[in-house]
Amino acid sequence: MPKLAILPALCLSSLCLFAAAPSWAQEADAQDPPAAPEQILVVGQKPGPGMWKVSKDGHVLWIFGTYSPLPIKMDWRSHEVEAVIGRSQEYLAPPSTKLDLPYFKTALALPSLIGINNIPDDKTLRDVLPADVYARWLPLKEKYLPKNTERERPIMVASRLFGAALKQAGLTTSTDVRKQVEKIVDQNKLKVTRTVLELPVDDPRRMVKDFKKSPLDDAACFAATLSRLETDIDAMRVRANAWSKGDIDGIRKLDFVDHQESCSDVIRNSAAVRDNPAFQTAEARLKALWVANAEAALAKNASTFAVLSIKDVLNPKGLVAALAAKGYTVEQPE
Repeated sequence: MPKLAILPALCLSSLCLFAAAPSWAQEADAQDPPAAPEQILVVGQKPGPGMWKVSKDGHVLWIFGTYSPLPIKMDWRSHEVEAVIGRSQEYLAPPSTKLDLPYFKTALALPSLIGINNIPDDKTLRDVLPADVYARWLPLKEKYLPKNTERERPIMVASRLFGAALKQAGLTTSTDVRKQVEKIVDQNKLKVTRTVLELPVDDPRRMVKDFKKSPLDDAACFAATLSRLETDIDAMRVRANAWSKGDIDGIRKLDFVDHQESCSDVIRNSAAVRDNPAFQTAEARLKALWVANAEAALAKNASTFAVLSIKDVLNPKGLVAALAAKGYTVEQPE
């Protein structure tokens, strides 16, 4: 079934779906002039971290953990990953979701998308943000988004602000690491298993209208994004450098404000999503589906290769932890 491709992507932790919310990989406004990137530590060809080894009864699942943001011009290549793919029988792609949308109802919903990003009732950021948060926004606006009109919802402006700040720091969330991995998978003719959870939306037009008219409690999302940009730009570079060298302990030690969770909660708690049971249980169902695919691959293959975000790998309640809880042996790369 078709997806509302013109709607930005929303990530609910490891769960990404197409809905009325911002993409955290979004670049700066086209109207804003590009800024010269600041110095970045990671340059040249980098292998990234080693792989996690999940095993049982002589069967092995190798998991490569990806990270973002990374340097815009970083060249990635890992001979170790290539070797593991070359001797594996199956590739598990990262879990994802997509909306199951009725074709004609989706077409009818398109006109209602006009103005979906804007604050209702012609208000501006000054009207809807706490005074102290608005004051913190102004210097960051001047630095990263000087031409922003302040008419979009805070969650949308937060997305634009984050993308512009990354670009100015020489970082991006749109890296080619996974694309290069899947090219190697294709060259080796591995079986590909994709964990995709379809979420039915019976009335997309109503969902869009409900989102447009409903107030969003997104001041916390906006404030968390400001906090991350005020305190974490340098640490992002350090984490990128740690990832490129395979320094997993270095990544573990670097705490940071996770603004994405605050912003995902805004959409999860909105009326348009909250009242749809399929959305509320999606993350748990997606996790269970990936774990089932991983167990099936481990049972039948001598070697399986998988890609996950490093956050999912390190999360004590994440996908790798779920396999460990089922009795599989998990070994961290040295």
